[in-house]
Order: sequence, then structure tokens, then C-alpha cells
Amino acid sequence: MTKLTLLISLAFLSTQALLFSPFVQASDEELTKPVIKKLTKQRKKQLVHMVKQDCGSCHGMTLKGGLGPALLPEDVKDKPLLFLQNTILYGRAGTAMPPWKTILTEQEVLWISKGLQAGAYIEKNDNTASKNEQEVQGNSYEK
Repeated sequence: MTKLTLLISLAFLSTQALLFSPFVQASDEELTKPVIKKLTKQRKKQLVHMVKQDCGSCHGMTLKGGLGPALLPEDVKDKPLLFLQNTILYGRAGTAMPPWKTILTEQEVLWISKGLQAGAYIEKNDNTASKNEQEVQGNSYEK
């Protein structure tokens, strides 16, 4: 056998071994089943900080608008959750809205979107700020 024939044979056998290995194969159900982990308090705090700082840098620190549109509850309450999620995950072409899919999971984006609709990140006064912070930490706006 020549070296080329040997290499081709080895490559073919390697791919066959991978394709038919019981460790590689997964059922369709396993492949389509979403992995859902409960968001920790620490991660929720990080997400709140991200909304206030990163989103706030374009949408205004009070989310009343700026370079990007306002994200107040009255502005997003009638928008479908899927619209909000897709906007956050994939950005908006032709605008300054970047995609966040590389650092946020779909579950985290859903949590943020529900929080935006519930007004969980809005600080109107000291009482409202602490109440909203408790809602975010306790998920009182989640179903």
C-alpha cells in the first residue's frame, strides 16, 4: 500500500468509527430538547447590571431613550416577547443595536425581556427602585 492509500483508509475508518460510535449518537429528542438551567441570584444581578449599564448606554440610563428607543414598560408591553428576544439576540440591521447572542443565552434574554415589560429595571424613586429590585431578584413578574 502506498502512503496516500493508507492515509485515505485511516481517514475513512476514523469517520466511520465516529459516525457509528454509541457515544456520539443522540436521539432527535435529545438534540431538540432545550437545556434550561435556573438562573442564579448572582447571574440575575449581572443581568440587571448589564441592562442598566450596557443597554442604558444607548437606550438611556433610565431607559427613556437615547441613541436607541425607550425601553419603558409602556413602550414594550405590547411588543411580543419573541420580538424583544430576537432583537436582543440578533440585533437590528441598519441600526446601532448589536447582537448579544454571543454572551447571553435565550433563557437570559427571555428573563430580561419579561423584566423590561414588567418595568423591573426602572427607578422612579427610592421606594420603587427597591421594589423593582426585589421583583427582579424574586422573579415576581415571571409566570
